[in-house]
Amino acid sequence: MKKTLKFLSLVLIMGALAAFTTADAPAAGYKVGDVATDFSLKNIDGKKVSLKDFTSAKGFIVVFTCNHCPYAQAYEDRVLALDKKFKAKGYLVIAINPNNPDKVAEDSFENMQKRAKEKKYSFPYLLDEGQKIYPQYGATKTPHVYVLQKTSNGNVVKYIGAIDDNYEDGKLAKKHYVEDAVNALLAGKEVPVKETKAIGCSIKA
Repeated sequence: MKKTLKFLSLVLIMGALAAFTTADAPAAGYKVGDVATDFSLKNIDGKKVSLKDFTSAKGFIVVFTCNHCPYAQAYEDRVLALDKKFKAKGYLVIAINPNNPDKVAEDSFENMQKRAKEKKYSFPYLLDEGQKIYPQYGATKTPHVYVLQKTSNGNVVKYIGAIDDNYEDGKLAKKHYVEDAVNALLAGKEVPVKETKAIGCSIKA
């Protein structure tokens, strides 16, 4: 009985310490207001793409996404619509596949090329080779969106999270987080909702 009580006490102490450590540990990745570091990643055409390449852009809609995830597939047409709506206004979609193709064959570079051709992607679709970029951003899901505003100090993170509040059906969405964020930035206003929880498949490392 005494041994059991000692064991339970030890478990409780270890649990409390773990909770304390987790609560105090800083979350990885960018926060709203941070300046996002540029990258150079391979596009589906084989060429390297960086944010600095788009000299006339006002900002970017960076979407971590992939081929196989049903959430990413559900949002695919909405990502295309965002690019169509905002590219001419200066905010371009940049899609990045963060998954390890050795873990998910559907997310190989060759399958990225096929998917982009089938869906007629109007934006770059980049492979995060070596999976170095998504941890910098702090992306955990596909899709996971970061709206960046180009400033004299760099590309500042203005929104992080989901595209909208209904992954199953965009027509039923009541909150259009990314759209609202970009519209606010174009109007010179504060982003109304700066962060939401991304809903999707976990990134495969």
